[in-house]
Amino acid sequence: MALVTTKDMFRKALDGGYAVGAFNINNMEIVQAITDAAVAEKSPVILQVGTISMNYLRPAYTVKLVEAAAEDAGIDFAFHLDHGEDFETCRKCVDMGFTSVMIDGSKLPFEENIEMTRRVCEYAHARGVVVEAELGKLAGVEDSVNVDARSATFTDPDQAAEFVERTGVDSLAVAIGTSHGAYKFKGEPYLDFQRLQEIHKRIPDTPLVLHGASSVLPQYIEQCNAYGGTIPAATGVPESMIKEAAGYGICKVNVDTDIKLAMTAAVRKQIAEDTASFDPRKYMGAGRDLITEMIRHKMQAMLGSGGRA
Repeated sequence: MALVTTKDMFRKALDGGYAVGAFNINNMEIVQAITDAAVAEKSPVILQVGTISMNYLRPAYTVKLVEAAAEDAGIDFAFHLDHGEDFETCRKCVDMGFTSVMIDGSKLPFEENIEMTRRVCEYAHARGVVVEAELGKLAGVEDSVNVDARSATFTDPDQAAEFVERTGVDSLAVAIGTSHGAYKFKGEPYLDFQRLQEIHKRIPDTPLVLHGASSVLPQYIEQCNAYGGTIPAATGVPESMIKEAAGYGICKVNVDTDIKLAMTAAVRKQIAEDTASFDPRKYMGAGRDLITEMIRHKMQAMLGSGGRA
């Protein structure tokens, strides 16, 4: 099949009250795991990559891996740049064959964020590529994102409406309490659903995006720690909250940390239990299988995207 934009995916998700998973890739096994899950669940899916991960994979390899996944799987994929930091990064990804790019001007003043987002939209739209932007700042640390909790700001609903109108952006990432990385909450998990509803009310036709939405599934933390890891007090967003958010315009849910945790948990267990083996296919294969299992679970229980491809 083909690499497609998210336009049709998000229109169907808005109408159907579910969300599409956007899964970050870091190596071949992760690409294969996401692909296997999407095929098994007959689910729409977004393969996305940040600049640090793309530099690790190398840009040409990244593009060819995603193209191979679409060809091999027989379903459509969207191919998305996660957290593009500037116009030039987005331009390069558009020219490389990405079908969707995110320009992250959330650290900029409002007017500067509008100007940079509008510039990216003009370039991308002229080439058939869709654009995601971010308004408000999520706390946390993940790849190129590093925002202190004191600097985090929630998305203002009135500003969101103005931002979409003035930029022409296709989807908007909002800050309502989620956080990047594995350490999201010190107390009880909290998402500002009233704020989300107000944003959705003002821009009902704009697909909304939830970053920092990994659940940090406790079984993977426990397995990592049981086999030599030291990952204390990691907490994520309960899957029930993500499912509820899909009813208020959230069409895209980003998942990165859970993928890394599943891979690490499986690799640690395989190496610890099969000490005579030195075959990377065994432990990387175990990681791939556990990621597939985890993503299938999310498509069924959290996103509601199963059977929607």
